[in-house]
Amino acid sequence: MANEVEGSIERIARDLGIDGAHVIPFGRDKAKIELEALAGVNKPAGKLVLVSAITPTPAGEGKTTVSIGLAQGLRKIGKNSVLALRQPSMGPVFGRKGGATGGGKSRLTPSDTINLQFTGDFHAITSAHNLLAAAIDNRLHFGDLDLDPRSVVWKRVLDMNDRALRKIVIGLGGPGQGVPRESGFDITAASEIMAIFCLAESRADLRARIDRILVGSTRSGEPVRASAIGVTGSMAAILNDAIPPNLVQSVEGAPAFVHGGPFANIAHGCNSVLATRMALAFGDYAVTEAGFAFDLGGEKFFDIKCRSARLNPAAIVIVATIRALKMHGGVALDDLKKPDPAAVERGLENLAAHLDAAAAFNKPVVVAINRFDSDRSQEHDIVKAFCNSRGVECSVADVFGSGGEGAKELAERVVAACSKPETPYAPLYLLGDSFEKKIDKIAKNMYGADGVTILPAAQAKARRARKLGLGDLPICMAKTQDSLTDNPKLRGRPKGFQITVRDIEIAAGAGFLVALTGDIVRMPGLPERPAAERIDVDENGSVMNLK
Repeated sequence: MANEVEGSIERIARDLGIDGAHVIPFGRDKAKIELEALAGVNKPAGKLVLVSAITPTPAGEGKTTVSIGLAQGLRKIGKNSVLALRQPSMGPVFGRKGGATGGGKSRLTPSDTINLQFTGDFHAITSAHNLLAAAIDNRLHFGDLDLDPRSVVWKRVLDMNDRALRKIVIGLGGPGQGVPRESGFDITAASEIMAIFCLAESRADLRARIDRILVGSTRSGEPVRASAIGVTGSMAAILNDAIPPNLVQSVEGAPAFVHGGPFANIAHGCNSVLATRMALAFGDYAVTEAGFAFDLGGEKFFDIKCRSARLNPAAIVIVATIRALKMHGGVALDDLKKPDPAAVERGLENLAAHLDAAAAFNKPVVVAINRFDSDRSQEHDIVKAFCNSRGVECSVADVFGSGGEGAKELAERVVAACSKPETPYAPLYLLGDSFEKKIDKIAKNMYGADGVTILPAAQAKARRARKLGLGDLPICMAKTQDSLTDNPKLRGRPKGFQITVRDIEIAAGAGFLVALTGDIVRMPGLPERPAAERIDVDENGSVMNLK
């Protein structure tokens, strides 16, 4: 299919100042950029802008669309902006949410390819993960590592929603078929390999992180790492062609590095560090996003990604929608398109919670109201007045309907925010804080909880992490995206609640401890009528109904 915007991807790369020797084209409209391209950059790094949001409705609030629209708006006012975004997972694409490349006039292209197999990165991550799983079972079969089958925590992954695979029994069929044991599948976006892929700063760092993965323990309780399984070199080889970031563009020609895609409720929810570094290297403004709302993606962006990669954002954009504010104000999902200024007023408590959370990192904040056709100007005015009362800049962005033109005011306000004196990077907690203190700070400052209850299973895992010398790792909170609490049914800004941590997972390769709260599903299921039922291909090879 022909590109939707004029010019090939080689021209986009050339306009950014990328040496053509470092561009690996995938057809006319996408390319990988070799890591060596970073070595030739001789300009100061750009300003990093994080786009986050309030607690979303089930359909999401359009962070990606706003991110793309903002980058286009910055270019409309003469600024050299570059995007750094996550790749979509085919699970949600064929499930409930559909595609994840923005929408309307603020969309990446080629959107169908990006939403589906793109340049094969997710397949590489899936294969690398599953090679380790196969090698673990091979070691169990031959019994040469004293690996306790009951201790193995490494499942298999698939980039598809399939609830039937959440819990399975493997190794059945009699002698010679493997060691029977319980296991299961996670979705690829939940793989620790995905988190490693997105936090690695080089091929050497990638390999070292894979070596550190904790896969289980011996019968005497000694840790068994991936390096002992013997296939980490092969895993790195599988990922070798995937590690260079992908370059595409928006429908208005804004360059976009789209690379990696960990979930934000069970992982850190950000695109790769390498993609962000390229956006900063080749743009004066690098626009990126973190998954779900600020309490999840925003906090992890600062406390995990920025800490690991030594990044210091210049500004934060919080995306709000009238429909989400109405939902938090008590309106049923089926009635969100109906005018209800009173509900918008009540829902502002959720926006206030995320503004308070963002303030903990001492960066300028701009609120972007992502405009929908069902919005009323009176409802916009309520949000603007609220933001004004808090001294926070606010702009209505019509990015879906008008593209960059509809984000020019937002872009001007973001530029003004980025022009303020730089404040030093200040994480929410110190790595030397105790496990309990880290979680307590997150729960109180990000969620508004009164405190934290840590169950015995989680306490035992925390003790094990300290014994392994991993007590100083940052915390990745696994929490529902539907509420500030760990109860997805509680909307708005709940008060008087505790966060319960039921278990801990040690992601030694990724470099964080995952604190599990509530019931976090790592392998989603399909809805009753999934998006996969309406997607098709016409006789010319055009994909239809992928939204």
